[in-house]
Amino acid sequence: MSARPQILAAADLGASSGRVMVGRVGPDTLDLTEVHRFPNRPVHLPEGLRWDILGLHRGVLDGLRAAGPVDSLGIDSWAVDYGLLAADGSLLGNPVHYRDRRTEGIPEQVWATVPPEDLYRVTGVQHAPFNTLYQLAAARDTPQLAAAERLLLIPDLISYWLTGEQGTELTNASTTQLIDPRTCDWNRDLAGRLGIDLGLFAPLRRPGDAAGSTLPLVQELTGQPGPVPVTTVGSHDTASAVAAVPARQGERFAYLCTGTWSLAGLELDAPVTTGASRAANFTNELGVDGTVRFLRNIMGLWLLQECMRAWGRKDIDPLLAEAARTPALRYVVDAAAPEFLAPGDMPGRITDACRATGQPEPRTPGETTRCILDSLALAHRRAIHEARRLADRAVDVVHIVGGGARNALLCQLTADACGLPVVAGPAEAAAFGSILVQARARGLPGDLATTRELLARTQPLTRYEPTGDPSAWDAAARRIEGANRPLTASP
Repeated sequence: MSARPQILAAADLGASSGRVMVGRVGPDTLDLTEVHRFPNRPVHLPEGLRWDILGLHRGVLDGLRAAGPVDSLGIDSWAVDYGLLAADGSLLGNPVHYRDRRTEGIPEQVWATVPPEDLYRVTGVQHAPFNTLYQLAAARDTPQLAAAERLLLIPDLISYWLTGEQGTELTNASTTQLIDPRTCDWNRDLAGRLGIDLGLFAPLRRPGDAAGSTLPLVQELTGQPGPVPVTTVGSHDTASAVAAVPARQGERFAYLCTGTWSLAGLELDAPVTTGASRAANFTNELGVDGTVRFLRNIMGLWLLQECMRAWGRKDIDPLLAEAARTPALRYVVDAAAPEFLAPGDMPGRITDACRATGQPEPRTPGETTRCILDSLALAHRRAIHEARRLADRAVDVVHIVGGGARNALLCQLTADACGLPVVAGPAEAAAFGSILVQARARGLPGDLATTRELLARTQPLTRYEPTGDPSAWDAAARRIEGANRPLTASP
């Protein structure tokens, strides 16, 4: 790596917003600046819920212009969703949103050919009705799929529009439920049994691989002085976020990637695909440097985001202040229950869930906020405890990265619930992970542990020690045990 710090851009596309961040990276330098943020607003059409993919592409272009000259660009997004291309490379309709209802009843149809226990054994991916496998089964007889010559996952589609080159990044591909996590390649036998044409997918690429350079039109639109190399990163945002967990060498850690979703788990060397793991609905997704993300997906701060939308509130701080004054564990719900997945009257559904389990009902926005945060902390506790048991792995500390790292009350409640110290930060973990993979591809020495040490040395982190009576969390967990159902996955 040159003596000059590298200037690297990360386009991080989340389910509710996108942002372009610029990082300066050197052997002892790591800083990150947001240069452009833009909304990600799904569109309701007569045929269903769709992503505004053209708006997201425009946001990336605008961000690259705002970034100024950069040495490389990486792109990450949520998982499972895709765009279909015709033979001439044109897009065949807006990508379908994972919350669209087209996969209702589809998993049962798939299981008639491949039972769920067999699906889990060969893919390690937890059940979620919106997995790419089920989306393709739902699309089987549609004109778009019949006309398609190529399928690109969301970050690969944006990369294609920037470079003209096609590829399928492995960490994101591992969420499709079509990858064998042991071979890190497509499961051709499974795809054949289900009639899925793997020829639709572009060749696999791994984090650190070159993904092409920006086209002349992109240079013109962004004002870049020349072609910008696009580097393949962990294009599933969680893969990039876990790569940015600031763990110290040898630290035995669990992680929580928090935002719209909470993803709680361990970093392993090999997948865990036992019957007990399937029953607990843990997934095995591939990470940076051949690691396995063994995790459970929890509904996350989506619950609070939807409540705030219903209340017409934009400022979270007064809600958190009121929640902090509300007695702990007065009301809790199963934060992973499927009735919380869809948009709509979230405060009402939370009230209904409390009523159904014989608990008091939250009456104010602050009380509902406290219910959500206590419930998320309980879900974090359950996931981390079960991950330790299923993987037979000790945990000494929990790292919280992503937007939830800014929520001091949630971090403290998670430490209390888990009975473990929590280290919070960085909040922009996905962007940091993207930047660090790009830096390594451009010569930054060291492995994943080395770049994590760089994060730990250079980024502000906050530590929360567990407080309170652990038995109160045990009692709260028992109150909702009867309501626990198979947990819902995240993209």
